[in-house]
Amino acid sequence: MHYMISFLYQINIHFKEDMEMNEKVLNKKPNGLAAAIGWGALYIIAIALCCAGFAMFEQAQEGSQYAPVALMVICAIWICVGWVPFMGLKILKPQEAIVLTLFGKYHGTLKGEGFYWVNPFCTTFNPAAKTKLGQSGDVTTEKSAATAGQSNSMKISLKVMTLSNAKQKINDCLGNPVEIGIAVTWRVVDTAKAVFNVDNYKEFLSLQCDTALRDIVRIYPYDVAPNVDTTGDGLADDGSLRGSSEIVVKRIRDKIQEKVEEAGLEIIEARITYLAYAPEIAAAMLQRQQASAIIDARKMIVDGAVGMVEMALERLNQNHTVELDEERKAAMVSNLLVVLCGNKDAQPVVNSGSLY
Repeated sequence: MHYMISFLYQINIHFKEDMEMNEKVLNKKPNGLAAAIGWGALYIIAIALCCAGFAMFEQAQEGSQYAPVALMVICAIWICVGWVPFMGLKILKPQEAIVLTLFGKYHGTLKGEGFYWVNPFCTTFNPAAKTKLGQSGDVTTEKSAATAGQSNSMKISLKVMTLSNAKQKINDCLGNPVEIGIAVTWRVVDTAKAVFNVDNYKEFLSLQCDTALRDIVRIYPYDVAPNVDTTGDGLADDGSLRGSSEIVVKRIRDKIQEKVEEAGLEIIEARITYLAYAPEIAAAMLQRQQASAIIDARKMIVDGAVGMVEMALERLNQNHTVELDEERKAAMVSNLLVVLCGNKDAQPVVNSGSLY
């Protein structure tokens, strides 16, 4: 029983090791030029020896033609298969990498600019080579569109790229439909995970960005709303999509990073590029915001007017400038509030008679 458990444990360990794909960088020097010269020289020598063997065959006497024939056969075979080593020549630009597989098994990743020679039976693998998204690394012009499907398409870019998906319509925590768009800055940090752990790492990233955006936006209201908890601590706060954009994009970035970690991608930054109410409620929400702004302005005006009236009455009483009874004080307060709170300029009335 003990041996059986130990055997199953070893099988489980090996299975996990096979499932966990980690990047293996090939520490190769740029030896492509030397290899090209060497294999090219051998190819030229084979052609020359084949011609020499043919000349020797014509001049040889009967019975001594076996050596020229053998030489020509060997050289002819090399001429037919001598192009195979040239398939191992690879050119890499800065911030590029290629993932190599040998007979279906991961062989390693080649990084670093230069001219390399690898095993000619190794093939490059990149399932996302022909995937075009709305991002900086996938923009092709008309001139380069004709050459987009060549060998360069199998290379994986290690540059920092920006993904900008289409705007999404999402309901906020209050149920109001909101249109929002984000731009995500990302790069590939583990080519093996990006190629082998997911079917297509570009499409995977695009889908996870949309999913994370929906998960975070549903937590926040568009504007500050009462009795809304956006942090999960059970206490109401002032968090909102419009007022807490830095906190929102940080949570979106962390959420995306959590989802794409297994794909060997790093999310550098996320930014909100568009934020607005959906068109069907935009007009109503604009009226609501305008009404709220008018109410706040009126409240501020009234508070200021009341304070000015109180200050005026207090100054009159302190300096004993004029003695007013309660009725005259009420009239003075009414007149001052009308003047201070009115929308139009007041017309002064000069009293030439008695105050009473």
